[in-house]
Amino acid sequence: MVLLVRAHFSATRACIALLLAAALVGCGTSTKGGPSAHADTALANLDCPTTVLQTVGHVLERVYREGVSSERTRTAKHLIESSVALREAVERGAAPAVAVAAHALLKSGHMTNLRIVRAGRTLADVGGAAIAPLQGTLTGAGGAPIATYTTSVWADRGFLDEARGVTEGQVSLRAGERSVGGSLGLPAGSLPSEGTIVRGRVSYRFTSFPAESFPSGPLRVYVLRTIPSTTALCGRTSEDTLVNTLHRVANLIYAAESGARREEQIKRVQANRPLLEAVARRDPVATEAAIHVLLHQHVVRMRVSAGGRLLADVGGPYVLAPVTAPLRLGGHRIGRVELSIQDDEGYKRLAGRLADLRVLMYMNPAHLTLVKNSLGPEPGAVPANGLYQYRGSTFHVFTVHARAFPSGPLTIRVLVPIPYS
Repeated sequence: MVLLVRAHFSATRACIALLLAAALVGCGTSTKGGPSAHADTALANLDCPTTVLQTVGHVLERVYREGVSSERTRTAKHLIESSVALREAVERGAAPAVAVAAHALLKSGHMTNLRIVRAGRTLADVGGAAIAPLQGTLTGAGGAPIATYTTSVWADRGFLDEARGVTEGQVSLRAGERSVGGSLGLPAGSLPSEGTIVRGRVSYRFTSFPAESFPSGPLRVYVLRTIPSTTALCGRTSEDTLVNTLHRVANLIYAAESGARREEQIKRVQANRPLLEAVARRDPVATEAAIHVLLHQHVVRMRVSAGGRLLADVGGPYVLAPVTAPLRLGGHRIGRVELSIQDDEGYKRLAGRLADLRVLMYMNPAHLTLVKNSLGPEPGAVPANGLYQYRGSTFHVFTVHARAFPSGPLTIRVLVPIPYS
């Protein structure tokens, strides 16, 4: 097998931002039209696969940062530092009890790893291979420090699954000169941060960024895509390619709520005994009570029917990507459930955190009614596609067509800030 590595586009990241800025000089408030002919020529000279890889690499780095500082990390640290069972076990120096408390925290689903160290002695170290370690201090009942901890919200496998989903590429975690965590194997030895790998007759473009392994140690994350796989995203200019790539990412963020995560929640709901028994009795009060319990575990809205009658409908008003599934008890179908694991606020936050995108959501396609806005007050008429200016800032707009709950269209205008960095 022939395998070559070439580094040839390390300087283009800064060039893209500069050229995109130059491309918009002189643009007014028009929502149509493209960059100037001079900028077109400059942008067209940038390599399409390079632009695609640098864009998805930028998004993936933001995904990694979710494990460094985010709502997820704040929740994990709060749970650890407020755990009475953990604190008391550490104060007693009882390693078995510390391990039990640590395992209980992992079962909450808010963290993947936890290591507790007191006076140089490791009392517990639970969890598997992970990245993005977080350090903190445990305090005793009197407020004095009693131990340190290291935790993570990114198991290797979880991060790799998320990374493949958002980049549609292959991902490798490299510690030193070797791939780790069961990730894609790359050539042994030192690699440049960006370049091209040729395996056999297939060329892969790659980019990378620095990270950290758990519990400590440098790591580098590489994302690769075959050059042919980037063709569908290529635009007339590099700006067009960047926007096409982010359009695809925005669709993937939405689609992620329709895949394995949603199926996992459907199975959980279908196995919930209190819900099933309430539906079998056609009991609206008990059905609603069961839904409220389920709603706090990743499900944002549930609608349960039985015998042609709506028993309960609980959750937010603007919910995305609904799915319908049967409910069975004792082998007999007793009703059905409609549920969603994503709402308008969740999508807005994900698009902003993971890709630095602004989002406007509209109901009623005949007379668009704005229901969610991460841009600012009074955005006015926003085009379905093209350039748009808001309070001195320029955006490139595209549209994601979503499904509202329980049915019907939801129009999402996604805005890419230009220049994008």
